[in-house]
Amino acid sequence: MSALKVQKTEAEWKAELNEEVFHILRQKGTERAFTGEYSNHNEKGTYHCAGCDALLFESNQKFDSHCGWPAFDAPAEETIIHEHQDRSFGMVRTEVTCSDCGGHLGHVFTDGPTKTGLRYCINSLALKFKPSA
Repeated sequence: MSALKVQKTEAEWKAELNEEVFHILRQKGTERAFTGEYSNHNEKGTYHCAGCDALLFESNQKFDSHCGWPAFDAPAEETIIHEHQDRSFGMVRTEVTCSDCGGHLGHVFTDGPTKTGLRYCINSLALKFKPSA
């Protein structure tokens, strides 16, 4: 894995991000299911990292997985997402982070209904939406 493009101290992240976003991105938190702004969001546009503004997903990659979090079947670019084994909470999952800043986004599962077979389950607070022009 290459070095992160965006490197900041914990104090710098805390000064830039609100408490909830800091908890998700920097402390690997999770928002409660069905509470996120983008869970049922269907507007056309792009989803960017709330920490560094990197383009993560496009709206045509989003689908309703009924899991309570925004779900996508692929990242906008393969290299923008890093995967890590997550053994927290007595489970084995694949955590996904932003490759530019290392921010925790959520997890990816291999039970997606589209041709990729993937379901990127992402915290709304880890995202910033930019509508299409």
